[in-house]
Amino acid sequence: MTSSSRASLVASGLAGLLLTAACQPAGKPTTAETSTTPAAASDSTQATSATMPTSSVFGKLADGTEVPLYTLTNAHGLKATITPYGGTLTSLLVPDKAGKLGDVVLGFDELAGYLAPVYKQEGPYFGALIGRYGNRIARGKFTLDGQPYSIPANNAPNTLHGGKEGFDKKLWTAEPGTSAAGQTLTLTYLSKDGEEGYPGTLTVKVVYTLTQDDALRLDYTATTDKPTVLNLTNHSYFNLNAASGKGILDHELTLNADRFTPVDNTLIPTGVLQQVQGTPMDFRQPHRIGERIKQVPGAAPGGYDHNWVLADKQRSRPEKAATVYEPTTGRVMDVYTDQPGVQFYSSNFLKGNLQGKGGITYNQYAGFCLETQHFPDSPNRPNFPSTTLRPGETFRSTTEYRFSTRQ
Repeated sequence: MTSSSRASLVASGLAGLLLTAACQPAGKPTTAETSTTPAAASDSTQATSATMPTSSVFGKLADGTEVPLYTLTNAHGLKATITPYGGTLTSLLVPDKAGKLGDVVLGFDELAGYLAPVYKQEGPYFGALIGRYGNRIARGKFTLDGQPYSIPANNAPNTLHGGKEGFDKKLWTAEPGTSAAGQTLTLTYLSKDGEEGYPGTLTVKVVYTLTQDDALRLDYTATTDKPTVLNLTNHSYFNLNAASGKGILDHELTLNADRFTPVDNTLIPTGVLQQVQGTPMDFRQPHRIGERIKQVPGAAPGGYDHNWVLADKQRSRPEKAATVYEPTTGRVMDVYTDQPGVQFYSSNFLKGNLQGKGGITYNQYAGFCLETQHFPDSPNRPNFPSTTLRPGETFRSTTEYRFSTRQ
């Protein structure tokens, strides 16, 4: 990134670190929807600023290491559960228009689901923090300051989401806390020089905050001791119809973008920034996700897996990037970010081989992702916003998922 854009990142990031509020803890949520009445919500608000997230045991790694699960709550009964394994958001309970809580993200009830061979083989990255470089790098190669680098081509012929052992497969250090905005979970990870082929030792911090105004906020910070490339994001799959088992094709999506990056048959951007007008990529007005999904150009098996251009560089503060509305439940999710791009993915590659929370089978189009990010393959595209991070610079970014309902 340029020095001028870095300066704006630092300025906006300092404001982003003022994370804050306090709420009552709760146990591990279930996938079933539960009723929340105003009286019950009132009873649940008897919390103080000292209230901390709760924790439980989520499972064990192959070497016997015990992995916890943290539950963040707010005064309205919203609950987010996060495990330090992959920095993964495993559940997110938000109310529908009748006040019933429902889990709106895909995932598993136990750690074993994220460690299972079939999950690793299919690699959906449910709810995980992604790095060192989110999205794809063409043919696992890039050049930085005249030095060529090769990284694992784990999504042949390209590199996807950092490589074979990305941040989604690392055990992050976790610190629960509170702030004026809400309960927090601070996750840190040290990615050593040469890990997955990337240069520089990278220190990464991500703070999850469940706010009092019903948003899940992620604040990212990173520094390096050598020039490197960086693209951090979260890979949650949302389904606002909660645990119904229904897909997302009837969800209505709005994207505040008038351009996107077309891709080749390996899902690598061609380098063109194309206008969305007159294409099935135009979501400037609300459209059902399934309305034009069969018209989307690109690689099999069909569907959306593209980057939309929100801005020509990282912005100084989060702005609205997307809105998703689910008519049956009335749930609404607004996505705010300072990132220049967002990858809309309609879970095209889910094959029905994974059984998630509550025994639900995750078929194609079971969820959608809105991965706030820099553009795919930016290290090989000088005309894209830069993803270079240098010593002495601090990368900062904020994304919020804000929840509400419509009657």
